Amino acid sequence: MFAKQILSAMLVATCGLGITPAIHAQQKTEISITRQPGILYMATHVMEKQHLIEKQAAKLGVPGMKINWITFSGGGAQTDALLSGGVDVVNTGVGNLLLLWDRTRGGVKGIISTSAQPVVLLSRDPRIHTIKDFGPNDKIAVPTIRVSTQAILLQMAAAQAYGPDQWSKLDVNTVQLGHPDAAAALANPRGEVTSHFSAPPFFAYELKNVKGVHVVLRSPDIIGGPLSQGQFFTTTKFAEANPIVIEAIKAATLEAIDFIHKDTPAAVEMYREISKDKTSSADILEALKQPGMMDYIAAPQGTMKFAAHLYKIGTIKTMPKAWTDYYLPTSRNLNGS
Repeated sequence: MFAKQILSAMLVATCGLGITPAIHAQQKTEISITRQPGILYMATHVMEKQHLIEKQAAKLGVPGMKINWITFSGGGAQTDALLSGGVDVVNTGVGNLLLLWDRTRGGVKGIISTSAQPVVLLSRDPRIHTIKDFGPNDKIAVPTIRVSTQAILLQMAAAQAYGPDQWSKLDVNTVQLGHPDAAAALANPRGEVTSHFSAPPFFAYELKNVKGVHVVLRSPDIIGGPLSQGQFFTTTKFAEANPIVIEAIKAATLEAIDFIHKDTPAAVEMYREISKDKTSSADILEALKQPGMMDYIAAPQGTMKFAAHLYKIGTIKTMPKAWTDYYLPTSRNLNGS
């Protein structure tokens, strides 16, 4: 019912913008969207399985939409593909969104968030139980060095532990590995990677199956609450040329999130089928019972805290006044932060 109400409101808004059948004809009818591995991105798997973007686009007057879903191991490759025109829309971390928004002077903006589940810093090294226990030779796997959500959270944790001017203290410890490869590396008792800033469901697998693995830090400990880990974003050029596609993605996301909360086991099966993740349904469902793990949330969470850190250390040159600065106008009713 909620998704239908949102859809009706969008139809009214679309008519109010004066979008005509002639403009409908200009919409792209085949688009490419990226994501990363893991249940952070479960909403995208539900959307793919149920063809939700295609259905919403048809309702809004653009039938025959084709969506090509592409999985990347890290956010950096996704943003490169977006800027080069290789893909149309990406779904990745808020750090990447803020970097591109700043770098393009507002030429890249968010559409809608899909999840705010926690990420967890793990270690198999018995010496390491706090952020201050990392020595210069201890390797920490993150999806993308310096700019991934995990890498930035590590900087924030270092600043909290050692002082604001020491935010980059652990940058030298990080190595770039996608979550599946990082989980495999952590499981190798002779490997150099002894810690992993892990995303779900990988941290649940690692905690259960890798000897000696334990929690060092969770993202809510650093950010003080939930943080959007996945969100759709695109170029403003694409958004302006394809307003129906943008509205269809937003409506489809709301529908997918609603489905995840109403029928979690079915959503998990869709995720496993599409992603080819071999983690058992029982293990994923058990992981989803943990605090914060059902935070599939459309409204951006904690993103301004991220922005404040990136601005303070000079990674972005412009401090946004509000989260709506780096999100498209269509998202302003989401009550984000």
